[in-house]
Amino acid sequence: MNAAAGRPGLADLVAGLSIAGLLLPEAVAYSGIAGMAPQAGVMALFAGLLVYGFIGSSRFAIVSATSSSAAVLLAATTSVAGIDTAMRLVLSAGIVLLTGLFFIIAGVAKLGAVSSLVAKPVLRGFALGLALTIVVKQLPKVLAVHPAHSDFFPLVAELAASWRDWNVAGAVMALVALALLRGLARWRAVPAALLVIAGGIALDVSGLCQTWGVAAVGPLSIDFSHPGVPQLGREQWLHLGEMAFAVALILYAESYGSIRTFALRHGDSMSANRDLLALGAANLLSGLFQGMPVGAGYSATSANESAGAQSSAAGLVAGAVVLLAVLTMLPWIAHIPEPLLAAIVIHAVANSLNPAVLRPYFQWRRDRLIALVAIAAVLVFGVLEGLLASIGVSLLLLLRGFSRTTVSWLGRLAQGHDYVDTARHPEAVVPPGVLIARPEVPLFFGNADAVFATIQARIDATPGLQRMVLSLEESPDLDATSIEALCEFATSVRLRGAQLELARVKDKVRDLLSQVNSPDLPAAIYAAWSVDDAMQ
Repeated sequence: MNAAAGRPGLADLVAGLSIAGLLLPEAVAYSGIAGMAPQAGVMALFAGLLVYGFIGSSRFAIVSATSSSAAVLLAATTSVAGIDTAMRLVLSAGIVLLTGLFFIIAGVAKLGAVSSLVAKPVLRGFALGLALTIVVKQLPKVLAVHPAHSDFFPLVAELAASWRDWNVAGAVMALVALALLRGLARWRAVPAALLVIAGGIALDVSGLCQTWGVAAVGPLSIDFSHPGVPQLGREQWLHLGEMAFAVALILYAESYGSIRTFALRHGDSMSANRDLLALGAANLLSGLFQGMPVGAGYSATSANESAGAQSSAAGLVAGAVVLLAVLTMLPWIAHIPEPLLAAIVIHAVANSLNPAVLRPYFQWRRDRLIALVAIAAVLVFGVLEGLLASIGVSLLLLLRGFSRTTVSWLGRLAQGHDYVDTARHPEAVVPPGVLIARPEVPLFFGNADAVFATIQARIDATPGLQRMVLSLEESPDLDATSIEALCEFATSVRLRGAQLELARVKDKVRDLLSQVNSPDLPAAIYAAWSVDDAMQ
């Protein structure tokens, strides 16, 4: 059991009661985003709260279905042509199970930092585009229209063209709910979503919603008696694996961001690999009961912290309260008006709709185009394709950074021991007959040949070269291609009649070069710990 859970204190009991009023309506609402029955979100909520409460490392994180995972799940299952609703539910369960499996594998392999492969500007751009998409896709439920298109721009155009058919009562109901949710947000201990839902149920039971033409959620059933793995063919599992990878990556990036934010805020320790295992187990349990994918969403986690939670026991209390509510008030949940659920979803993603999160990238003049591309990818290509495109952009950025061939040429500053870039410090002195090079990127198979070609060109343009000093401080390790390129470079320097010295060589690289045992790279060449040592 998570040591942070322990026995719930009064603060955890109050926090659990408070956030239960938020989590149950959100679970039902997120089911709608995913195009699934309400019980899918409720099952996911139980699985996330139970498993993470016992295994996870964060005392604030609330693991449940999230708006982003619901949208990605809908996009993934609807991308398969020619399937009926029953088959789509089977595919959804398969995706959730594979998502859990990917988390488990990543946790066992200790890949806790995997989310750093997706650049934050890309994540924030994707989140903004996704929030816009989610809001627009809630509008048909609010306005009681049935558009033929689901893509962002065609849907917006169709909604605008059908303005005469809008249900004004549903729109007013959603606007009032949004105002209440926003107004009550200042009192974190008040279950605003639950109060809004209670008012909506009263309107539906009284018959007013039917009079206004406002639809309700409908019957809800919870069945714990038939867990199982979908019966699918090998090709289907392989196809679902591609979709599950995208779901797992966005879920972990979202979860890791939430967990890390609150851990830093309170000075708590965190274990990324342990959280991977917890998220994996939670998704496996959710998938077995045909639930939705789960992660640590920021809004629910923030609400838990604001409600005064002191340990992960608050999440367990919330799970018990939700279970009691489902067992005793299931018939009433069927009377929730759909515009109110849409309002809860819109309120939940409101933080992601703030374009101010992108302002620093424009002020710094860094990666602003990348963030805009991520937004456009979601709006133009759709949620799943936009996510994959955004991940592709991140990986391209990573490769572009590593594949740079920037080399700094160093000189001695004053009469000290510091050697600096002569392009930025023209006063630095380079001894005659000497070149001092420092690659500004780690050497690997994608840039090694180009980096050494750049250095070789400078050597060829330097008559009377006697000594070539190469600083490898940016390269903690070398792959086979880099080693071959370094050996060829050492041979070239020797044939030129100059002396090669390697400086700032990391211990791991020293061990590696000793195994290479090249005659042009004896131990004496990389004995210097600094550039100044090499120059001596």
